[in-house]
Amino acid sequence: MDVPHIRDGIYGTIFRQRLENMGIKEVITAPQSPWQNPFVKRLIGSIRKDCLDHVIVLNKSHLSRILSSFFQYYHYDRTHYGLGKDTPCERPVQPRPAKGAKVIELPRVGGLHHRYEWKKAA
Repeated sequence: MDVPHIRDGIYGTIFRQRLENMGIKEVITAPQSPWQNPFVKRLIGSIRKDCLDHVIVLNKSHLSRILSSFFQYYHYDRTHYGLGKDTPCERPVQPRPAKGAKVIELPRVGGLHHRYEWKKAA
């Protein structure tokens, strides 16, 4: 198994020794080369494909608000196959309510994505 990581001081000799003891090969990425790390590449790809390709960023503060909103959605609303269709921050499964309930949409990331929940009949 290979573990890619950046050239950071937090990966000192103790870290390297533990990897070696576990039989894991250390792969150090080149500086400023996130494409060499598949985990970072996947995250950057998700941010670009699911968010930034669909909006026009006006300035730095606008980008910050968009990304903050997207990360809220990504952690609390978006399901992930790698997590068994759960969210990184677990949420309870909402059981189907009694007859007559409706599914409502809750806009996320300025309406770019949605979360759906049951609403009891009034």
